[in-house]
Amino acid sequence: MSGDTSLPGAPPPRPIPLKDRASIIFVERGQLDVIDGAFVLVDANGIRMHIPVGGLAAIMLEPGVRISHAAVSLAARAGTLLVWVGEAGVRVYASGQPGGARSDRLLWQCRLAMDEAARLRIVRRMFELRFSEPAPEKRSVDQLRGIEGARVRALYEGFARQFGVSWTRRNYSPDNWDISDTPNRALSAATSCLYGLTEAAILAAGYAPAVGFLHTGKPLSFVYDIADIFKFETVVPEAFRIAGQHAKGKLSGPVDREVRQACRDVFRRSNLLGRLIPAIEDILLAGDLPPPEPPADAVGPAFPDPAASGDAGHRS
Repeated sequence: MSGDTSLPGAPPPRPIPLKDRASIIFVERGQLDVIDGAFVLVDANGIRMHIPVGGLAAIMLEPGVRISHAAVSLAARAGTLLVWVGEAGVRVYASGQPGGARSDRLLWQCRLAMDEAARLRIVRRMFELRFSEPAPEKRSVDQLRGIEGARVRALYEGFARQFGVSWTRRNYSPDNWDISDTPNRALSAATSCLYGLTEAAILAAGYAPAVGFLHTGKPLSFVYDIADIFKFETVVPEAFRIAGQHAKGKLSGPVDREVRQACRDVFRRSNLLGRLIPAIEDILLAGDLPPPEPPADAVGPAFPDPAASGDAGHRS
């Protein structure tokens, strides 16, 4: 068949670079569909809200959302990740794959993960980026994981003191959101935002979310690897800040909603979308195994940068 002409209205938006997009939105209680070529949410009262699907990295679909085949197709062509999550984003059920994985990048990632020396070099680089200092010498991946765990617990305790939050430990049940205390609920909501954004970046760059280096054996292992590098400079402080405001009775809305809005703002301030893919490349290059040259007929990147105007001496 030639090009898909099943969707009436305007042609699908051309994918734009991930770094130029807004981060994420959460959608609940409504029908996502395509009307007159536009991505819209229709609620129970028939009220339509247009969603700029081509300008978003990910859309988080909470319980109560139904989505049409046309909407899924348009999101895929626009390169926007759809993630089906539980209430307040505490669980991830499924996700799409915008752009598809590049086989050359995917094979390189797998080769790095299976080479123990390369894997250790990558884990050491992640440690360095996360804590702004070189990893201790002559430590295995398991030993570095233990050192990291101790530092993470200390960071949680430090943020709890800073924002006046009563804290015991990171403890939550993805099967029962309501049994978690407020700080843990805030952290779960915050990290779900970060994981959705990170998964979108990994898929856009052509890698597999499941092939991790420090984290292994889970569908989002590589997502956790990359997200952890940015977690404590972005979403974790915001989660503790909002938990502290809640303890003082200063919140105007539900904790999870306040956390999401704070994450959206910190993603913008920190230019996280512009930093994620370069960080992924930096980390994988630390494995010191050369990336393969893409085949001549390889599909291009999901979100290509537009060609610069003028020559190399001109500003684009």
